[in-house]
Amino acid sequence: MAEGSDDIQALIALIARLPGLGPRSARRIVLHLIRKRNGQMTQLAQLLDSVANASRECLTCGNITDRDICAICSDPARANGEICVVQDVADLWALERGHAFRGRYHVLGGTLSALDEIGPEDLGIPGLIDRIASEGVREVILALNATVDGQTTAHYIADALESSEVVVTGLAQGVPIGGELDYLDDGTISAALRARRSL
Repeated sequence: MAEGSDDIQALIALIARLPGLGPRSARRIVLHLIRKRNGQMTQLAQLLDSVANASRECLTCGNITDRDICAICSDPARANGEICVVQDVADLWALERGHAFRGRYHVLGGTLSALDEIGPEDLGIPGLIDRIASEGVREVILALNATVDGQTTAHYIADALESSEVVVTGLAQGVPIGGELDYLDDGTISAALRARRSL
């Protein structure tokens, strides 16, 4: 079955490798973009190029931004003594969608995993400890996924902060065991954040 040029086939194959998509979805997307090439495809190509060249990790929290320090970290109104610790940027964005948290974030970049040989030094945990000391943090909210690795990481951080003055809390009701923040609705995330508890 002929499905266009080698470039079109390569584009379909590339899009099919994106999360949540497969070959059939990729073919539909590529056909749609080709039909709309003077509008959406051109705009998409320009935005992809711009994001590829400008995006970087925030030097403070690890969020994705086009500046050295993201808008959340540079907003003085969000320097309220609360840091919400998340596994990755998708979790930060999920919490921001809910508009329930008005402090700052810290992205770990993963979770502890003995199986994958990921230790504290491989994550943003040392940076978190430094921020707590330098930013006058009063509360650390551990908003990690309710998976074995997520909870292991949460307990490790809670233990590391045990001798400090900071209050360590975690998300409560609404986050199911085995659940991941990026897949939860905004109301569930807001309820879980409001009902956080000490660890």
